[in-house]
Amino acid sequence: MVAWNEKYNLTAIRSREEIRVKHFLDSLTCFTQLGDIRGLSLIDIGTGAGFPGLPIKIVDLQAVVILADSVGKKLDFCAHMIDTLHLENIRCIQSRAEDLGQDASHREHYDRVVARAVAGLPVLAEYVLPLLKIGGRGVIQKGSHAPSEVTEAGRAIDVLGGRILDVSQVVLPGVEETRYLITIEKIKPTPREFPRRAGLPSKKPIV
Repeated sequence: MVAWNEKYNLTAIRSREEIRVKHFLDSLTCFTQLGDIRGLSLIDIGTGAGFPGLPIKIVDLQAVVILADSVGKKLDFCAHMIDTLHLENIRCIQSRAEDLGQDASHREHYDRVVARAVAGLPVLAEYVLPLLKIGGRGVIQKGSHAPSEVTEAGRAIDVLGGRILDVSQVVLPGVEETRYLITIEKIKPTPREFPRRAGLPSKKPIV
């Protein structure tokens, strides 16, 4: 990752120690909310250089994982790592979340959805919930504004068929910034009109 980052600017975090903690360890904190995912389907929305989806797959080889992003060069790195590590039941998809959510092969298909630093929670809810099965769970990694974002996203989460299951603080060694995991459960079908066309959720969030 360090070598690829010099050429392709995959992430602003560049030191090996920061990559270990702020990317890999941070990704693995998702397991505190994901539960047992052996044999379950999981999609990582806006995966970037593969976080948190790739470390999750490395730790739990029995999970069926999709890494989704709209930026091809980042997915090239993910595909390289999948090949290098000989990982099975994992693939990359270059697409926007709004398009995946309206695609019959992905809509309400996944047991788990993860997302990290992609957008504000009202927007992320519109990306995540259409992809989840009823009873599925979305785990969203957020910074210090997570509690206020949860309040702001209340209507969007309800409209899209979800409910907040948990908001828990995460402490990483040597990292002062407050981190949170927001867990959303899918309790009813998402209305057919959501997600709206690409770009609209971020321009006009449901609030």
